[in-house]
Amino acid sequence: MIQHWIRKGQRWFAFLGIGCLMVSCGAGGRQAESDQTDSAAQEREYGLQIVPQEPLATPAKNKFSKIVGWKDGKTPIAKRGFSVVKFADSLNSPRHVYVAPNGDVYIAQARTERENEEDSKANARNQFKSASPNNVLRLRDTNGDGVADERDTVLTGLSQPFGMLLLKDWFYVANTDGLVRFAYKNGEIAKKGEKIVNLPAGGYNNHWTRNIVANADSTKIYISVGSGSNVGENGMEHEVRRAAILEVNLDGSGERIFGYGIRNPVGMDIEPQTSTLWTAVNERDELGDELVPDYITSVKDGGFYGWPYAYWGQHTDPRWKDNMPNGMLEKSITPDFAVGAHTASLGLSFNRTDGFPEGAYIGQHGSWNRSTFSGYKVMFVPFSKGRPSGKAEDFLTGFISDAEKGEVYGRPVSVAFTQQYMLVTDDAANTVWAVKRDE
Repeated sequence: MIQHWIRKGQRWFAFLGIGCLMVSCGAGGRQAESDQTDSAAQEREYGLQIVPQEPLATPAKNKFSKIVGWKDGKTPIAKRGFSVVKFADSLNSPRHVYVAPNGDVYIAQARTERENEEDSKANARNQFKSASPNNVLRLRDTNGDGVADERDTVLTGLSQPFGMLLLKDWFYVANTDGLVRFAYKNGEIAKKGEKIVNLPAGGYNNHWTRNIVANADSTKIYISVGSGSNVGENGMEHEVRRAAILEVNLDGSGERIFGYGIRNPVGMDIEPQTSTLWTAVNERDELGDELVPDYITSVKDGGFYGWPYAYWGQHTDPRWKDNMPNGMLEKSITPDFAVGAHTASLGLSFNRTDGFPEGAYIGQHGSWNRSTFSGYKVMFVPFSKGRPSGKAEDFLTGFISDAEKGEVYGRPVSVAFTQQYMLVTDDAANTVWAVKRDE
């Protein structure tokens, strides 16, 4: 009899264990899909104050994703209280989104172009192979339902465009090789533009992107330019005006370096409480799974952020320890907030829409130089009084289809806000998503 109850108790506890596992998987499976880092890694990679892992504490490994696309009505998964609809699909590498003051939505379409590239790398970029479209689309949602019902191609023949900006009577486009502006009148963009700033083109991996944003009073334009190498291995003479944010006047004159030592500053936005420039930065590769964390940071005028000599403040990059220029380590500024190693944090936008939590929204394109996936989501960092005020949270996940097989539905890039909802570009699956507040 006692043995009977023991066996029955064992079956009961086994049932409880399975039930708990099912509940755990149901509640946490979405998180596991998007972030395979453990809690210790979280402390080394995320937050205001981190203690980075030692270089090469784990081997430097690559794991490329394969894009399988969104099928059967599948969408990314938003934080509770929000829902996702497909704003636009059947695009070709929608890399960056910009919302004009009148509500028009502009999409810059461009992609990396490499000859004789390995299939594993090409398959991680997009569902299909194509030449870079190099154009800008204008989309309109005339009834506010989160779905674009008008679509026009407004600019063609560009050179890997990314950043866009409308100021007064000019529509600016940041090509990989220069800043171009087009006359703008009554919602229409002239077909022919003028280059007002020459920029160093191309760059390491995907560092061809050039973003632009106006300062708080719209008297200057900031231009982000990524590095031409991983860690200066081609010689720093090839990194002039690179790994930097430049500042120019509205006509392109008066160029100066606003911040430097910033390896690949792609996402940029003005924090609305303090009118301060912030950027999202892709850090360096080949130092192991947990080095070096990407970050978001306010950018100090004239500030140096370490690349390539140091990372996260004054941690020496081992590849430069015997060739460190005098004074560079000491002047390296610690960024404000770490957002995970190899997450490819490309998008950055502060909330502009009622009902969304106050803070920074970061489009994380997802890792390749890591043994397990990291990123592949939109991360949220809460802010208060212009500064990060809490832990990073997942806001939009579900991009990973099967981590073990290395399959992902898509890869988020840029984030922007309309008056009604948030937009997220998914360049790999050729889609733009709208995230709306639930009614």
